[in-house]
Order: sequence, then C-alpha cells, then structure tokens
Amino acid sequence: MSKPSHAETRHKAIRPIGGYVLADEPLELNAGRPTSTIEVVNTGDRPVQVGSHFHFYEVNRYLEFDRDAAFGMRLDIPATTAVRFEPGDRKTIALVPFGGKQRVQGFNGLVDGWAGTGAPGYQPERSEAAARAARRGFKSRPATSEGDGTGTPATSRKPSAKERRG
Repeated sequence: MSKPSHAETRHKAIRPIGGYVLADEPLELNAGRPTSTIEVVNTGDRPVQVGSHFHFYEVNRYLEFDRDAAFGMRLDIPATTAVRFEPGDRKTIALVPFGGKQRVQGFNGLVDGWAGTGAPGYQPERSEAAARAARRGFKSRPATSEGDGTGTPATSRKPSAKERRG
C-alpha cells in the first residue's frame, strides 16, 4: 500500500466523515422566490426573538405589523438564525413564503392548515386565523407607505443564480 499524497491527506483532513464538499462561491438563500418587506414594532416590555422558520403571522402578540401580509410567510434569513426585537424597536424585515405544500401548524394556535397564496378564493384558514388572532389580542395594522398604496406590502422576487450570471 502506497503512502497517500499531500493533497489526498489534506483533502481528507478537512472533510468530516459523511461531510459535503461545497462550491467556493457563496450560496444565495431563496433565490428566485418572492419576498415581501414589512415594518414591525415591538410594543411590549420584553425582547422578542423570532426564529428563521417560525410562521411570522403567529409571532408574539405584542409585535405590531400587517399580520395579513405575513400569512404563510417566514423570515428570509438563514436556517437556525433569528431576529431580535427589543422593546420599542421598529424594524423592516423581509419575509418569504413557506415552500412545499405550505401546510402550517402555528405555535400560537392561530393556523393549522394550508397557508398558501395560490388560490385566493379558497382561504378559510386565513379568515379563521384572523378571527382567532383578534379574539386573542394579537396586534395588527395594515401596511403603510411601504406598499403600493392599497395596503399591499412591497413585493419583489429574488433573481436566481442562473439569472444573475446571464
């Protein structure tokens, strides 16, 4: 058995067992997916931290924002990260729709069903969630100047890596 070359030894040393070798260029999150921006204000007296895959519609009742615009959406940040809202903080955040079948089981019990946006005529879960949120004191306000003037949040689509390269 011959001794491995320096390159082979180095390659094996930096890759853990079962690990992946990724491209040198950075990966872009949610490329080609639609995004929306909304303004959020923490009206409570405690900090609130929201994780990357939490259904934003159901975040803490003292975070005030356009909840309707956040239905079926999560933060547009890397997995396992979070955004922290200190008392009185006002932040503009980016949201992206859930992928897959868009079935959401919310952790505050407001939503338990399909949370997609593809069929606006079929949204019983959305109207039921709005009624539950109002009954339980979740703060909400319509979009202001950030949208198109109709209460719709500013929306865009991230170009995919292929589109950016031309």
